[in-house]
Amino acid sequence: MTRVAAIDCGTNSIRLLIADVGPAGSSPRLTDVLRRMEVVRLGQGVDRTGRLDPTALARTLDAARGYARLCEEHGVERTRFVATSATRDAANRQDFVDGVREALGVEPEVITGEEEAALSFAGAASVIDPAVRPGPYLVVDIGGGSTELVLGDGVPLVSYSMDVGCVRLTERHLLDDPPSEAQQEAARADVRTMLDAAAAVVPLGRARTLVGLAGSVTTVTAHALGLPAYDPHAIDGAALPVATVLASCAALLGADHAERAAMGFMHPGRVDVIGAGALVWSEVITRVQAEVAAGGGSLATVVTSEHDILDGIALSVAA
Repeated sequence: MTRVAAIDCGTNSIRLLIADVGPAGSSPRLTDVLRRMEVVRLGQGVDRTGRLDPTALARTLDAARGYARLCEEHGVERTRFVATSATRDAANRQDFVDGVREALGVEPEVITGEEEAALSFAGAASVIDPAVRPGPYLVVDIGGGSTELVLGDGVPLVSYSMDVGCVRLTERHLLDDPPSEAQQEAARADVRTMLDAAAAVVPLGRARTLVGLAGSVTTVTAHALGLPAYDPHAIDGAALPVATVLASCAALLGADHAERAAMGFMHPGRVDVIGAGALVWSEVITRVQAEVAAGGGSLATVVTSEHDILDGIALSVAA
C-alpha cells in the first residue's frame, strides 16, 4: 500500500484526498483516509479581469498550508497538486504556482481541459460496475469555470472542455436574486453554444450511461433525493429519473438566496452559484437525452458519482 495525497484546486473550491492505494485484481483501488473541501473561490473575477484576485489567492494558499499539515500528520508518501480552469485563465498564475510550492513543497500542475477530463473519467470509472451500468459512459464534470465532457468505455475515448461553469456563468449572467428570465436565457444561450461545439467533437448520442460529477451535480442530487443534510453515501451512485433531476435543477435556479441557504444539504460556499450549476446540468442532460433519442436509444436516468477528478489524481500518483 502507498499513502498518497491528491489536491484539486478549481475555480470555486480546493479539495484534498488522502488515500491508501493498493492492488485489487487488475487495477489499483483507493481506500480513503481523509477527504476535505474548502470553498475559496480562487476564480473570483477571473472571467472579467483575467487575473487571480489577491484576496482569493490568499484564501487558497491558506487552505493549501492547512492541507500540508494534514499530509504530514497522516504520513503521506506522494502528493500531486492539480489546478484547473481559473488558474489556466489567469495572467498572474505564476504567483499561485510559487505560493503553492512554498506552502506544500510540491510543484502544482496547471492542467489542460483535456487532462482534467481524463482524470475525472478515471476517477468515476474506477467504481463503475459495467454489469450494472453499461457503457459507453458520458462523464460530465461541472466545475466553477469549466465543464468537461468525456465519452469512454473503460478508458476515455474522446473529450471536450467547455468554458462554462457555475462561478463563470453567475458572474457573467445571473446577477439578480433570483435571476430574471432574461438572465437565465442569456446563460442558457452560452451553454448551448458551447454544447454545439462539444457535440462536434464528442458523439453525445453514443452514451448509454450519463454520469455527473462535482459539487453542482451532487447538490442537485441531494435536492432530488430530499435529503435533510448532505449525505455522500446516499448521493454516490444514485440513479434518478431524468424528469426528477430536471425538476430539481429548475427549483434551485428559481430559488432566492435565503431559500437556498436554508436547505440543510447546501454548502454555504455554494449558495450563490448553485443556480448556475443547476442550469448547466439541466442543459447538458436535455441535450444528451435528445442526441441519444436521435440515435434510436433512450436515456431514462442520470447517475451521480462522488468519485471524480480527485480520485483520478490519487490513482495517477500511485501509477
